[in-house]
Amino acid sequence: MCKYAIICVDDDPMINLMLNFQLNKIVNSSTTCIETYSNPSEVYAQLENLISNGVKPILLIVDYQMPEMNGDELILKVKEKYPNIPCVMLSGQANSIAINQLKEDKLLSEFIEKPWNEDQLSAAVLSLIEK
Repeated sequence: MCKYAIICVDDDPMINLMLNFQLNKIVNSSTTCIETYSNPSEVYAQLENLISNGVKPILLIVDYQMPEMNGDELILKVKEKYPNIPCVMLSGQANSIAINQLKEDKLLSEFIEKPWNEDQLSAAVLSLIEK
């Protein structure tokens, strides 16, 4: 059973697969699970489920452009109830106004443009989960 979770949300299954692969190289898989979701609407309920099972979400990584709910909307919703979960947006089609507003409001810890560099992702993730 994992003690911690990193939640990744992207409507592209290949992106989730790549994130899972890259993140598993830098976290301790015996204590930290990588949870991937393609539907942003599922994430909020799954956060509740993880927490009720004693798993602490330590990072949320989201895409911007997704069906049903954009990444900025998901971050706002998650941060209302869980303000201490750091958020990273990983996107090639983000709205710069939305990104700047999230950063200004201290809701977005990091923005990484797709296609991303694995070293940049690793550095960002490690700096956020070590806090």
